[in-house]
Amino acid sequence: MLKDIRSLGKESLIYGSSTVGARLLNFLLMPFYTHYLLPAEYGVVATVFSYIAFLNIVYQYGMDQAYMRHYGDRERAFSAAYSSVLVTCGFFSLALAAAPGFWAELAGIGAARYRLVLYSAVILFLDGINVLPFADLRMGHRPVYFAGVRLCSIALNVALNIVLISRFRMGIEAVFAANVISSLFSVAAVPKRFSFRLDREMLGKLFDYALPLLPAGLGAMAVQVIDRPILLRLAGESAVGVYQANYRLGIFMVLLVSMFDQAWRPFFLERAGRPDSGRIFARVLTYFVAGAVWVGLALSFFIPDLAAMRIAGRTLIHPDYWPGLRIVPVVLFAYLVNGVYVNLLAPVIIAKRTKVIMIAALCGAAVSVAANFALIPSLGIAGPPWAAFAAYCAMSLVAYFYGRSCFPVPYEFGRLAKAAGAALLLSAPALAGWFDGGLPWSLYRLSVLAAYPLLLLASGFFLPEERSALRSLLPRS
Repeated sequence: MLKDIRSLGKESLIYGSSTVGARLLNFLLMPFYTHYLLPAEYGVVATVFSYIAFLNIVYQYGMDQAYMRHYGDRERAFSAAYSSVLVTCGFFSLALAAAPGFWAELAGIGAARYRLVLYSAVILFLDGINVLPFADLRMGHRPVYFAGVRLCSIALNVALNIVLISRFRMGIEAVFAANVISSLFSVAAVPKRFSFRLDREMLGKLFDYALPLLPAGLGAMAVQVIDRPILLRLAGESAVGVYQANYRLGIFMVLLVSMFDQAWRPFFLERAGRPDSGRIFARVLTYFVAGAVWVGLALSFFIPDLAAMRIAGRTLIHPDYWPGLRIVPVVLFAYLVNGVYVNLLAPVIIAKRTKVIMIAALCGAAVSVAANFALIPSLGIAGPPWAAFAAYCAMSLVAYFYGRSCFPVPYEFGRLAKAAGAALLLSAPALAGWFDGGLPWSLYRLSVLAAYPLLLLASGFFLPEERSALRSLLPRS
């Protein structure tokens, strides 16, 4: 048993490290883009990749999850699944390539940019046919190979972007050409064992499992990316570029939530049968929110300094993109609410009520679309972050109300309110615009970060056993 647990922990660490590493490598491109691409050009790139992210769900239609579910009959399942994905991905990409000007116009980027549709068709095809080999690596317990290929592919993508844009001056087409080449590398690097066979019996089993996952996947992805196409139509390409660059600065909260999610799922599944599991789950949410709020405050206060930091004579983010820095705090706390949603899913997953995830995702997508259309005309690029915040709140409410009926958890709402109240109270002067820089602003920010845990302590947030544990950590004279 211990050997199995150690193996699980090792694989989780490797997969988690590859995810964090991949996100960080991609993040490195954002400052580069701000110096070499105009906001309007970056806006087009962000919009097209939003469509690619959404269409990836359609191209893959949950077939990797279905294959892993039927891994016991892996030879038949892989051949059937891969053959199906090969055919459907080819059909979808041919449909895009047959009328690129039409699709470009429909997407809002203009028919003159039809070549971006052709690039996208190739990227979608390559990513679609590679999802099953990657799933096979996971099921075959080959995390090092999985992580190695993934990180090498992204490193290649980053290097090609830099070379093609800065040296060969290819503009935004360089972004897509680099993705095509890195995707080709992934396809070539991941082994495949299959014979082309449309096994009707096996395909029936695979589709029965995969297709119900499609609405949930589309809904969840819509919450993440639907704002860019809407912003493009309502505010223009430059607005999307400025928004995308600053939205990417929320990656630090994304990483925090991702790392929490990696550890959270095995944690609650292993403890689901314990009599005190509900109390443990509630306490985890309390600690997560209290810690994430402090991180959110720190990032909100110091992200502008990071953007203006000079490296080799250049600011990290080009000044043309600085007007969007005001959206970063909302982005950070929207992702914090996403972390709350991840926590609240535990009762639903334990009770195997997976349809709730679909309901929550579709509800979040509906809120996101409605809020974007309502807020962008008046708030501009400040609208989409609030739409994301509202969408994640809606998803959290759905998860909570369904979850409490199938696995009651005594969430500590009073303590959660104290953490939120402390953050609002301490950040009120900044929200009111009392500071505009200089030494007072620096002192205020540092004071808030130091005062937050002290205010929690004074408000009675910490329980007696927690105060005792904190005292034991202090050095003794």
